[in-house]
Amino acid sequence: MKKSIIFLSLLLVLSLSACGKSSDNNNNQGAANNNAGTTGNTGTTTGQTGGNAAAGNGEATFKANCVSCHGNNLEGAVGPNLQKVGAKYSADEIAGIVSNGRGGMPAFKGQLSDADIQGVAQWLAAKK
Repeated sequence: MKKSIIFLSLLLVLSLSACGKSSDNNNNQGAANNNAGTTGNTGTTTGQTGGNAAAGNGEATFKANCVSCHGNNLEGAVGPNLQKVGAKYSADEIAGIVSNGRGGMPAFKGQLSDADIQGVAQWLAAKK
Protein backbone atom coordinates (compact mmCIF):
# COMPACT_ATOMS: atom_id res chain seq x y z
CA MET A 1 0.00 0.00 0.00
CA LYS A 2 2.75 2.41 0.99
CA LYS A 3 4.75 1.56 -2.13
CA SER A 4 1.72 2.23 -4.33
CA ILE A 5 1.22 5.69 -2.85
CA ILE A 6 4.90 6.54 -3.27
CA PHE A 7 4.87 5.25 -6.85
CA LEU A 8 1.73 7.22 -7.75
CA SER A 9 3.12 10.36 -6.13
CA LEU A 10 6.34 10.03 -8.10
CA LEU A 11 4.39 9.42 -11.31
CA LEU A 12 2.29 12.54 -10.69
CA VAL A 13 5.37 14.68 -10.03
CA LEU A 14 7.03 13.44 -13.23
CA SER A 15 3.88 14.06 -15.25
CA LEU A 16 3.50 17.60 -13.97
CA SER A 17 7.17 18.40 -14.46
CA ALA A 18 6.88 17.36 -18.12
CA CYS A 19 4.25 20.07 -18.66
CA GLY A 20 6.66 22.87 -17.84
CA LYS A 21 9.63 21.27 -19.54
CA SER A 22 10.66 23.04 -22.69
CA SER A 23 13.05 21.44 -25.12
CA ASP A 24 15.77 23.50 -26.77
CA ASN A 25 13.80 26.39 -28.29
CA ASN A 26 16.47 27.07 -30.91
CA ASN A 27 16.08 23.58 -32.32
CA ASN A 28 12.30 23.81 -32.21
CA GLN A 29 12.27 27.17 -33.94
CA GLY A 30 14.57 25.80 -36.60
CA ALA A 31 12.27 22.85 -37.11
CA ALA A 32 9.27 25.16 -37.32
CA ASN A 33 11.07 27.33 -39.86
CA ASN A 34 12.09 24.28 -41.90
CA ASN A 35 8.44 23.25 -42.10
CA ALA A 36 7.27 26.67 -43.32
CA GLY A 37 5.65 26.39 -46.72
CA THR A 38 5.09 22.65 -46.52
CA THR A 39 1.84 20.90 -47.27
CA GLY A 40 -0.04 19.62 -44.24
CA ASN A 41 -2.54 16.75 -43.94
CA THR A 42 -5.34 18.89 -45.36
CA GLY A 43 -3.46 19.47 -48.60
CA THR A 44 -3.21 23.21 -47.99
CA THR A 45 0.08 25.03 -47.86
CA THR A 46 0.93 26.67 -44.57
CA GLY A 47 3.34 29.43 -43.69
CA GLN A 48 3.06 31.53 -46.84
CA THR A 49 0.66 34.33 -45.95
CA GLY A 50 0.49 36.46 -42.82
CA GLY A 51 -2.56 34.73 -41.33
CA ASN A 52 -1.44 31.23 -42.27
CA ALA A 53 2.11 31.89 -41.05
CA ALA A 54 0.88 32.84 -37.58
CA ALA A 55 -1.41 29.81 -37.48
CA GLY A 56 1.32 27.51 -38.81
CA ASN A 57 3.84 28.82 -36.29
CA GLY A 58 1.25 28.57 -33.52
CA GLU A 59 0.60 24.93 -34.32
CA ALA A 60 4.33 24.15 -34.52
CA THR A 61 4.99 25.96 -31.24
CA PHE A 62 2.11 24.08 -29.61
CA LYS A 63 3.44 20.74 -30.85
CA ALA A 64 6.93 21.57 -29.59
CA ASN A 65 5.87 22.76 -26.12
CA CYS A 66 2.33 21.77 -25.18
CA VAL A 67 1.57 18.29 -26.52
CA SER A 68 2.96 16.52 -23.45
CA CYS A 69 0.14 17.96 -21.32
CA HIS A 70 -2.64 18.74 -23.81
CA GLY A 71 -2.23 15.83 -26.28
CA ASN A 72 -1.55 15.62 -30.02
CA ASN A 73 -5.21 16.23 -30.83
CA LEU A 74 -5.84 18.79 -28.08
CA GLU A 75 -7.75 16.05 -26.24
CA GLY A 76 -6.12 16.74 -22.90
CA ALA A 77 -3.99 14.49 -20.76
CA VAL A 78 -2.41 16.07 -17.70
CA GLY A 79 -3.74 19.43 -18.90
CA PRO A 80 -7.31 20.20 -20.00
CA ASN A 81 -8.92 19.42 -23.35
CA LEU A 82 -8.39 22.36 -25.74
CA GLN A 83 -10.40 21.14 -28.73
CA LYS A 84 -13.01 23.91 -28.30
CA VAL A 85 -11.02 26.41 -26.25
CA GLY A 86 -11.73 29.20 -28.76
CA ALA A 87 -15.42 29.01 -27.90
CA LYS A 88 -14.58 29.81 -24.28
CA TYR A 89 -11.66 32.27 -24.52
CA SER A 90 -10.52 35.00 -26.91
CA ALA A 91 -7.02 35.01 -28.42
CA ASP A 92 -5.98 37.69 -25.90
CA GLU A 93 -7.27 35.65 -22.97
CA ILE A 94 -5.47 32.55 -24.23
CA ALA A 95 -2.26 34.54 -24.69
CA GLY A 96 -2.54 35.71 -21.08
CA ILE A 97 -2.95 32.14 -19.85
CA VAL A 98 0.01 30.92 -21.91
CA SER A 99 2.17 33.85 -20.78
CA ASN A 100 1.34 33.82 -17.08
CA GLY A 101 0.29 30.22 -16.51
CA ARG A 102 -2.77 29.16 -14.55
CA GLY A 103 -3.53 26.38 -12.10
CA GLY A 104 -1.03 23.62 -12.81
CA MET A 105 0.10 25.18 -16.08
CA PRO A 106 3.48 26.91 -15.97
CA ALA A 107 4.06 30.40 -17.37
CA PHE A 108 5.71 30.40 -20.78
CA LYS A 109 6.65 34.09 -20.77
CA GLY A 110 10.42 34.14 -21.03
CA GLN A 111 10.49 30.61 -22.50
CA LEU A 112 8.61 31.53 -25.67
CA SER A 113 8.76 34.76 -27.64
CA ASP A 114 5.76 37.08 -27.64
CA ALA A 115 5.24 36.20 -31.32
CA ASP A 116 5.18 32.48 -30.49
CA ILE A 117 2.70 33.04 -27.67
CA GLN A 118 0.46 35.11 -29.96
CA GLY A 119 0.71 32.46 -32.68
CA VAL A 120 -0.37 29.71 -30.26
CA ALA A 121 -3.16 31.93 -28.91
CA GLN A 122 -4.51 32.72 -32.37
CA TRP A 123 -4.29 29.07 -33.44
CA LEU A 124 -6.11 27.89 -30.31
CA ALA A 125 -8.70 30.70 -30.50
CA ALA A 126 -9.77 29.29 -33.89
CA LYS A 127 -10.66 25.98 -32.20
CA LYS A 128 -14.41 26.35 -31.64
